[in-house]
Amino acid sequence: MNKIYKKNKFLVWGVVILVIIIGVSIYNKETKVPGELDEFASCINDSGAKFYGTFWCEHCQNQKDVFATSAKYLPYIECSNANGQGATLTCRNANIEGYPTWEFADGTRESGELTLEFLAKKTSCKLPGQDN
Repeated sequence: MNKIYKKNKFLVWGVVILVIIIGVSIYNKETKVPGELDEFASCINDSGAKFYGTFWCEHCQNQKDVFATSAKYLPYIECSNANGQGATLTCRNANIEGYPTWEFADGTRESGELTLEFLAKKTSCKLPGQDN
């Protein structure tokens, strides 16, 4: 009985340590490590651009996925009501007709998934690795 107890004790501690290691790794990945495009996404936000989209829009999600963890810094405006039916008053007042729609400080709009290079040009923001 003593051998079984010791084996189980080591197994339990091994699992506890593994869970702690995984938890710390996930926490660090999501909250501590800066995203590659953090500064670029923040610059887009500071430029006065707006990114209109909905939670159910596949193209909106694709646009966010390009930014990975840096998407949280984008000037994203949710246009869908919580039930997925209809648009918010903000987006109706802005006459947003499709998703995603980007609106830039110069008043121009572009619909669809935009490349990082296009966003850099429209916002005068520097992409990582650009010499400009």
